[in-house]
Amino acid sequence: MFTQIRIFHEYPSAALLYRRAAEGIERVAAEAIALRGVFRIVLAGGSTPQGVYRHLSHIKAEWRAWHVYFGDERCLPVDHPERNSAMADQAWFEQVGIPPGQIYRIPAQLGAEAAAAQYSRVLDKLESFDLVLLGLGQDGHTASLFPGQEWGRVEMQAAAAIAVHDAPKPPSDRVSLSAWRLSRSTRVWFLVTGKDKREALQSWRRGEGIPAASIVPANEVDIWLAAVY
Repeated sequence: MFTQIRIFHEYPSAALLYRRAAEGIERVAAEAIALRGVFRIVLAGGSTPQGVYRHLSHIKAEWRAWHVYFGDERCLPVDHPERNSAMADQAWFEQVGIPPGQIYRIPAQLGAEAAAAQYSRVLDKLESFDLVLLGLGQDGHTASLFPGQEWGRVEMQAAAAIAVHDAPKPPSDRVSLSAWRLSRSTRVWFLVTGKDKREALQSWRRGEGIPAASIVPANEVDIWLAAVY
């Protein structure tokens, strides 16, 4: 199936996970900037990442060295509150000094195919990310890679960003980074909270082929957990 080494970090509360994850991102960013002068991060949507982003809005960082990408996006108008980019704006970007030109939003308002093609061209310009943040859905999905659909595991067979249709919850049209592109990162962190994720997590631990298991970076996958059991 998939070869994936996982390291689990468990916390007694979601609030503590948010704080510790933000501290970890701050540390990883500083290390990357010290080495290469730039930090490239991919963001996830959802309530758990939102809690982390709110903590990031209060840290002191070399924001001008940050380059921010998105793991997936809903095909909705630019300012729609349910877009992942809109959530990140409100929780984080509006409070810090990341140059607007270094926040690479998925143009999902163009439609899934056009947006995926355009974002793939953006991603083709860089080799790898420093950190990819991902969530875990109740059905084992991550980003907008859902069970029973194409995940883009093989680079030669899938673009960096893929169009998603018939998502099991609205909106049905989305854009997602493919599994191989999400895997091309020095670090991959899953942020998971809530007892409703327990079944998906157990399937993952058993080695079942859920979408989250298709993310296979060269290094281990870190899974940050709180209030799951």
